[in-house]
Amino acid sequence: MRRIYLVCSLLVAMVAMCGCNSNCGVKGVKHVVMIGLDGLAGNTVEAADMPTVKMMMENGAWTLQARSILPSSSACNWASMYMGVGPEMHGYNTWGSRKPDFPSIELSENGMMPTIFTALRRHNAEWNLAAFYEWEVQGDLIDNKAVTYHQHIPMVEPRGEAITNAYIDYLKENKPEFSICIFDSPDAEGHGHGWGSEIYMSRLQGADAQIAAIIEATKQAGMYDDTIFMVVSDHGGIGTGHGSTSMSEMEAPLVFFGKGIKKGHKIQSSVVRYDTAPTIARILGAEAPAVWRGKVIEEIFE
Repeated sequence: MRRIYLVCSLLVAMVAMCGCNSNCGVKGVKHVVMIGLDGLAGNTVEAADMPTVKMMMENGAWTLQARSILPSSSACNWASMYMGVGPEMHGYNTWGSRKPDFPSIELSENGMMPTIFTALRRHNAEWNLAAFYEWEVQGDLIDNKAVTYHQHIPMVEPRGEAITNAYIDYLKENKPEFSICIFDSPDAEGHGHGWGSEIYMSRLQGADAQIAAIIEATKQAGMYDDTIFMVVSDHGGIGTGHGSTSMSEMEAPLVFFGKGIKKGHKIQSSVVRYDTAPTIARILGAEAPAVWRGKVIEEIFE
């Protein structure tokens, strides 16, 4: 009888483990806040005056070498982050692609390659999913039929302030389960003055302050304790451009911070842009579309 009991207990445990590996979210996490800095090069972060991002790294899991797809340009890399595959499958293959340059390999019920927003909407029709972005092209990459709310806020001076304020207001009022705030800098400063230039590095300091304001807003909204924060970027740069194959252009940060995330953990496994969407789905317990090719970065979890 004891042997039968032990066997049954093992079977129950195995079933529970299999279920959680497939579509159980991170325990206690109710929100994911993803902050994107277009053009944030991995090789500039350590020298930058970014105390908030460095605090997130010290108390979270991170890499400064998450690799882009090719070309190392904006729209195709943001598409890969949202869509879980590379351009050979999603079809967005140029800097400013607002629709596939060649047919996507699969279309969702909303008529485009399934994105993280598609997957989360399938998972829970009632969830609040929000997107704020300074670069208008972003609105064509996210699956805007799956989001609850999205807003294009053009970049104005002082840079980043308008989108930060609008995003914070939305967080406080709506407490979305998943939301993104994507800044169009420091890419703008990189093109205008050079990656690593004094003006570029100064913008990183300002961006860090805006990230700090967003984190503080989640505390005021009562979200902080059950939120995972992410800082992501699409590519780096060299000189005043990007799009080629140097590591300065292809490597960018990926930082996770918050409930259920390891502290001070430098990610050891290889990471590519299209690993972002499956990892978000895993955090929130959603099923990743079968067509996705990215992997969950399991080592970030406690």
